[in-house]
Amino acid sequence: MKTEQKNTKKILISLIALVIVIAALFGIYRFTRPAAVQGEKTVTIDVIHKDASQKTFEYQTDLEYLGELLTEEGLVSGEEGAYGMFITTVDGETADDTNQEWWCITKDKEKLNTSADQTPIADGEKYELTLTIGY
Repeated sequence: MKTEQKNTKKILISLIALVIVIAALFGIYRFTRPAAVQGEKTVTIDVIHKDASQKTFEYQTDLEYLGELLTEEGLVSGEEGAYGMFITTVDGETADDTNQEWWCITKDKEKLNTSADQTPIADGEKYELTLTIGY
């Protein structure tokens, strides 16, 4: 009987510790994530297609996140996923998943660690959407 109580107590303490760690990590994320910039801004988007052709789009917006801008302007479409929108089509070109094609988002030619929906935009920033082959 005492062994069962000790095991139950250990499990309860472990669960409480896990909840505390998750709360701490969530708090750290909330305070360290990039802040959205409010107000009017100009953002440039380069689209690099499969055939290596490139089109440049420039937008004036008061939106705060890249995903909002791309969707509102009709430049992209996609599917909702666990991390926000998974972009499947850009400027009329759809990535073919069977060929391991996907749209890579970069900012000033550096890969982003966030989805378009989680990427705050600021005035003068430049993003690239490149049709990439291979995972």
